[in-house]
Amino acid sequence: MASREKDLQQKQSSSKGKLGVLLGAAFLMGSSAVGPGFLTQTAVFTEQLLASFGFVILMSIILDVGVQMNIWRIIAVSRMRGQDIANKVMPGLGYFLAFAVALGGLAFNIGNVGGAGLGLNVIFGMDARIGAVITGVIAIGIFLSREAGAAMDQIARILGIIMIALTIYVAFQSDPPLGQAAVRTFAPTELDVFAIITLVGGTVGGYITFAGGHRLLDAGISGKENLRHVTRSSVTGILIASIMRIFLFLAVLGVVVTGVKLDANNPAASVFLEAAGTIGYKMFGLILWAAGITSVIGAAYTSVSFLKTLSKSIERHQKLVTIGFIVVSTIIMVLVGQPATLLVLAGAVNGLILPVALGVLLIGAYKKSVVGDDYKHPLWLTIFGAIVFLATAYLAIVTLIDKVPQLF
Repeated sequence: MASREKDLQQKQSSSKGKLGVLLGAAFLMGSSAVGPGFLTQTAVFTEQLLASFGFVILMSIILDVGVQMNIWRIIAVSRMRGQDIANKVMPGLGYFLAFAVALGGLAFNIGNVGGAGLGLNVIFGMDARIGAVITGVIAIGIFLSREAGAAMDQIARILGIIMIALTIYVAFQSDPPLGQAAVRTFAPTELDVFAIITLVGGTVGGYITFAGGHRLLDAGISGKENLRHVTRSSVTGILIASIMRIFLFLAVLGVVVTGVKLDANNPAASVFLEAAGTIGYKMFGLILWAAGITSVIGAAYTSVSFLKTLSKSIERHQKLVTIGFIVVSTIIMVLVGQPATLLVLAGAVNGLILPVALGVLLIGAYKKSVVGDDYKHPLWLTIFGAIVFLATAYLAIVTLIDKVPQLF
């Protein structure tokens, strides 16, 4: 009897632990997407498109789900990381993918550390560079902990919930025209395809879509037997980022429909200040810091998970390399400030990552050497993926043409 109760307790504990990892992976991906750039992007597009931006969000959510389910599902079935699948599809391509993700992750991590520093500046009035150092030290502390994976999952969940809760509060304070927003979400007066593709790239582009998928792989949650759990976790990650996007959109809409012009230097901050006064501005500081540090954690973890392919030494010393990644990002931020040239280059590289990674994994889904003999990838997911591949490939070409010449 005692043995049976012990077995039951172990099963319950194992199930609870698995649920924690699944939620942690979803929040890691979702909170990685909600970085400082996410806040600015949403505010700017809402000011431009007003209630019709709701349609852009709806379309991007549908496409995001298609991308995320494809990538996480293929990673789970193959039990391989994205770069290893790429090497199976075309030898050497995985190394390019690993390098591109790491480069983009490093450059954007500099911006994430800087954004978090600005958040502490808003809250406490401290120098933003000191705030960046404090953020870097906290992020390093998370990876130094004995159970770094569990700590990462928990921090992502807690800060993700805080960001969403504060944004919901400000959305209600701004009193947005909900009826108009609902109507224009399905019947927009203005259609901006570029905005849709940009939002897809901002939510599941670069390292972001791999963050949760690689986390589940490292936690041992993979294989066909776990596809149901992996699929649910992948969709949850998109929903977390989307809930944040929707309520931020409503908060901005409530402000701009009154005729208020947002501050071009910090459009999202001006929304919180206008909607909820000084308290709202301090809330924005907390959201900006939370968005920054969760993105720092997600970018560092995922970038190093790609670099493992380049060297067995990196794989053996993953924790130290991850810490080094954060240290380098923080030092560059403190010494150089906003490294505009590096960010422009990273933006161009990052634009390439989603179509390359998605295209390669879709091919991998039909290779027996990747997914085995008895797995059949759903046709509707392939069609979804192909649509996003074509759209983001177009955006990548446009981005490269527009941005790369600025570097010279």
